[in-house]
Order: sequence, then structure tokens, then C-alpha cells
Amino acid sequence: MSQQSLLYLSRQDVEEINLPMIKIIDALEAMFFEKGNNKVEMPPKPGIHTEKDSFIHAMPAYIPSLGAAGMKWISGYPSNQAKGLPYITGLLILNDPRTGFPLAVMDATWITAKRTGAATAVAAKKLARVNSSTVGIIACGVQGRSNLEALASVFKIKNVKAYDLYPEVAKSFSRNMEQTLGVEIKIVDHPRKCMVSDIVVTSGPILSEPKPVIESGWLPQGAFASAVDFDSYWQGSALFEVDKIATDDIDQMEYYRKEGYFKETPKAYADLGEILVGRKPGRENDHERTFCINLGIALDDVATAIMIYRVARKRGIGRQLPF
Repeated sequence: MSQQSLLYLSRQDVEEINLPMIKIIDALEAMFFEKGNNKVEMPPKPGIHTEKDSFIHAMPAYIPSLGAAGMKWISGYPSNQAKGLPYITGLLILNDPRTGFPLAVMDATWITAKRTGAATAVAAKKLARVNSSTVGIIACGVQGRSNLEALASVFKIKNVKAYDLYPEVAKSFSRNMEQTLGVEIKIVDHPRKCMVSDIVVTSGPILSEPKPVIESGWLPQGAFASAVDFDSYWQGSALFEVDKIATDDIDQMEYYRKEGYFKETPKAYADLGEILVGRKPGRENDHERTFCINLGIALDDVATAIMIYRVARKRGIGRQLPF
């Protein structure tokens, strides 16, 4: 029997591969189309919770059309930021769908950041106005950056308003993203000032008992909002003003509802797969307030990881480890 081995990709390796954001967006769009046609497999993610508002989740998924099967083991600890540690850390394992043998183990930090922004872009393509050109970013950390990068890949963004609880984080975000994207970014001193935008993204920590600040009347008619922090920033009264609330997976959203999240959040009318295949409508006019709560699903990660794995094999990146 020949010796089995797997490919190990560190965070540095994954970042060196540096998949273009538009390729991740295209891959996720294709994946959601498969999901809408019930051609994928993904159970709701189980998890453990060792600290308040923390999580460690197991996220398995299979995408037959990509020949991609795997699982992400991911953690999110809001208290890490005060310790100088990242909020999100994790590993992703890819398996050979034909034999079940592990093909690769890779750092999942970069993947998690980029695929989350890409999922917002997929939703925005169906739910935002096609001529959207202004963006409000509330919470300017890793997800604020990746979401803006993804939106700038599919819309002609002219200016951005940015708010963060920590002014130095907002300043760093502004310097970095202005240089990277070539767009004007204005730092504001209150989250409401971000809301006067075509697209709004809230990207703070996910909290089981949030103290939301976004009130009814803040999101203007015709705007699209993406909440990648569940509903942590949004009061129930603000969400009930929205005409359409979508999500990336309805079953997973209902699972979280049973776990105590989304206490004041209306049920989603559709998931992105249903919208992409035309089973449910996206935006129907320029006056609708539209909204997507992307929970972050394993299909996003596996669709991204298989591309990283194939590039790594082609370019000889990473280390082969005995299995």
C-alpha cells in the first residue's frame, strides 16, 4: 500500500495564494445556484460554547459539482481582541469525495474573512439597486474590510462612510481601504450617519444578548443592508420596516432562533439559493428596503477552499505531511 499524505497550508500559504475576490464571488454564486436546486449537502452547524458570546463550530459541507467535500472547525471569541488576539481562528479539512481520505488541512482565517464578504456581494447583486454607489460600514474590523472589498468588486463605489466604536480602528480602516480600493472614505462619529447609503453593512461581533442601536427610520427607502453579525446592531422595530429579509440558509437561521438568537427578527422570506434560481424574487423595485442576514455557511468555505487547494497543488505551495 502506498503511503498516504495530506497537504498542509498555513495562514501564510493561504494568503500567498491570494485568490482574487471576484473569483470567490463567482464560486459562491455558482454554489448558491446549486443549493437552490438542492444539489448540495450541508447540515446545520453544531457547536460548543466555552465562554459568553463565544463559539467553536463544526461546519461540514459537500458540493458534488465542484468535487468538494470538507469541514471547517472555527472559533469566534470577542474577548480575544482585548488580548491582542484575532476574533476568528480555525482550520479547514478537505476530503476526497471518492475515498473519504483527507486531502488537505488549511488555515481558515483568510477563507472566513473573504467568503463572508463574497456572500454579501452575491446577496447585493440580487437585492441592492443596480446603480448603488455609496456604502456605510458599521464596525471596521476584518469583516468590514472584506465586505467593502467584495462590494467594490461588483458595484462602482464612489464613497464610503465608516463607523467603529474604536476611532483608531476606523482610521486604520480608512487609510488601508482608500489606498487599496481608491475610494473616498469618511469616518463618522455615529452609526446613524452610515445609514444614509445605498448599501449598509454591520459587521461587529455576534452577541446572544445584543444591545442594538439601529432604530426604525434609519434605513432609507431603496437601501440594502447586510448584517454579518446576525441582528446584533438592529432593533426589532428597524427590521420590521424592511420589505424583504433574506438569509443564506433558512434551516440554519431557525436553528439559531431556537438557540435564543433573533428574538425580535422577522422570519426570512427566502434564502440566496432560492433567489438565484428564480424560485423567490430578489429586489422588485427601487423603493424596497431589502436585507440579508448571512449566517456564514460551510458551503461558502468548501467552495473557496477547493480553489485554494487546486492552486496550491499547481504552484507547489504548502507541505506534504504523512497521513
